[in-house]
Amino acid sequence: MTSPTIVWLRRDLRLEDQAAFAAAAAAGAPVIPVYVLDDDTPRHRRMGAASRWWLHHSLAALDTRLRKMGSRLILKRGKCDAALAAIRRETGARTVQALHHYEPWWRMAEKAVAKTFDLQLHHGNYLVPPGTLKTGGGQPYKIYTPFWRASQQHLPPPKPVKAPAKLEAPSFWPASDKLDDWDLLPTKPDWAGGMRKAWTPGEKGAAARLKTFVDLASRYDATRNLPSEEGTSMLSPHLHFGELSPAMAWHAVSDAGGSVDVFLSELGWRDYGQNIILQLPDYAAKNGRPAFDALPWRHSPKDLKAWQQGQTGYPIVDAGMRQLWHTGWMHNRVRMIAASFLVKHLLIDWRRGEQWFWDTLVDADYGSNATNWQWVAGSGVDANMFSRIMAPLSQSEKFDAAGYIREWVPELRKLDDAEIHDPENRPKGYPARIIEHGDARTRALEANATMKRESGK
Repeated sequence: MTSPTIVWLRRDLRLEDQAAFAAAAAAGAPVIPVYVLDDDTPRHRRMGAASRWWLHHSLAALDTRLRKMGSRLILKRGKCDAALAAIRRETGARTVQALHHYEPWWRMAEKAVAKTFDLQLHHGNYLVPPGTLKTGGGQPYKIYTPFWRASQQHLPPPKPVKAPAKLEAPSFWPASDKLDDWDLLPTKPDWAGGMRKAWTPGEKGAAARLKTFVDLASRYDATRNLPSEEGTSMLSPHLHFGELSPAMAWHAVSDAGGSVDVFLSELGWRDYGQNIILQLPDYAAKNGRPAFDALPWRHSPKDLKAWQQGQTGYPIVDAGMRQLWHTGWMHNRVRMIAASFLVKHLLIDWRRGEQWFWDTLVDADYGSNATNWQWVAGSGVDANMFSRIMAPLSQSEKFDAAGYIREWVPELRKLDDAEIHDPENRPKGYPARIIEHGDARTRALEANATMKRESGK
């Protein structure tokens, strides 16, 4: 009998435009789809709580679709190489089909699996395969603008490939864990009510979200910065978990006209983050610019907690942090404001913020999260200047965040648009500003001067 082929799944939980499934189906051998919950290889980079909630529902959705095709999803827990080796002993499988992943722990896992199997890796999670683009000197790009310019030579991406019509089932299925036994869902307490209301994980939910965005894409540049409006795609968790390929998103919206190119460049920024972690695997823990090692960060658990809980006294910041806690997601403009506030107003190390987002975001992507935080902090290889300090009160008014604040900061709901961004009389239960903007700016600029003096830069 023909030995079965394993399709090893990670952040690619789809059947549409999924090269590993396509290759396995084309080979004609029985196919065993496998997801391994590997918390050992990533170590401290194991998925955060919000991502684990999403993973549970995404795996359940994929298994449902596979069963309609006469297949199923096999679940294993442990190190990937050991878990897949156990399936080999049960079934005789010798080939593993999978998509390339670029997080350092997944690259380590791929090397380990390749020692036992014929591991065949395919592209498909990014517009242009990370590591492809080089400068004239043969080096990978570190700056986004020339990186994106070079990407244009490889775009548009190939047209998406339809899901296989059939996956040949093996003569018997290997043992599988039960999804509920993984305890990915919160129970005591169950804090995921807001996420259940906001999201539908899985390919079906991704397709619905994409369909909605197609009608908005032409106005993307005009609306994406307005948190009170439906202007962003909200595709990020679906892209992160691979329920939707970037090629599918590109081809769905690329003819929308208007400012859709701005959205397409955001897909390019997602590619850029992967190229950075391919060059700098510890980018979420180490400053891209060594001079920032001399910046005198404050250690203030009290201020950090106030930021995490949305109790800073700055309405736009607090609205964003509460939205994050409730839904596992935050509007992109507000992410920048909230991140800048932590780093520059509170002078707390960007890594504390990165770690909080890692645990609370349903779209917590290693490359994007690290790249975005280092851009805001000014510490990245391509970053905003530290001395450019966002003023959250004026940002709130500029981007018309009144409705957004009313939704997420109910203490301020009765205030009118002119007052809600910076209420002079604080309603009962809403805190005073944790620090005044002018004082925060002075302190941040002094820290910046100290860094330059200490680092010699």
